[in-house]
Amino acid sequence: MRITRSRAILIAAVAGLLALVVATLLQKSDMPNPLVQLGQSALAVFGVRTAEEPPYEMIDHVDAVEIRRYGPRFAAETIVDAEGRKAMNEAFLILAAYIFGGNRQKRDIPMTAPVASEVNTTMAMTAPVAMEGESNTGITMRFFLPHDITPANAPEPTDPRVKLVEIPGETIAALRFTGAWDRAAIDARKEALLAELRRSHWEPIGAPFTQLYDPPFTIPFLRRNEVAVRVAPGK
Repeated sequence: MRITRSRAILIAAVAGLLALVVATLLQKSDMPNPLVQLGQSALAVFGVRTAEEPPYEMIDHVDAVEIRRYGPRFAAETIVDAEGRKAMNEAFLILAAYIFGGNRQKRDIPMTAPVASEVNTTMAMTAPVAMEGESNTGITMRFFLPHDITPANAPEPTDPRVKLVEIPGETIAALRFTGAWDRAAIDARKEALLAELRRSHWEPIGAPFTQLYDPPFTIPFLRRNEVAVRVAPGK
């Protein structure tokens, strides 16, 4: 039997509602941690997020673009000298090892969202907001740490590729989208983000980056993906 898109959305919505109920029960339960993690993974299939997210204040918007003000944050960061999906996978595994006990205290740290990553580039020539003349030199990926993890009590990484970084407060412009996060999809959204900002008084600082809130096994149209860029008010 063929399932139409509208019926698939309805099924997903019902499943998501049930998943939300289960999420509430999981948060109140005293089940062993592996069972809770298994339950959270099942919820993630339907785009139900139980991970902590950094708070922000939405101070403006440009059509679908949100202008957000984030306070200071603390993150585990790694830089991988590779490109594309290979770089993403390698960086993710390095950081995942750290939060899943790969530290001197052998302490598990709860996963948060989003996972932020940006392509490191070098400019062959100076051009305002130009993509021409840039060459990729790897990616930087960050896992934002829970609010109760601070520079004073953070577990020390055993992998020298993991750095703990303090991120000062910053203003970013973010454009949400669902579906695939392949290079073509992300590049198209980055261009859309910059196009919207060109019609506003907000000026980009640096290159756009991605913020992904869901694992790869989340139903694509239920994912929360974002492209973002740091901004400052224009003259």
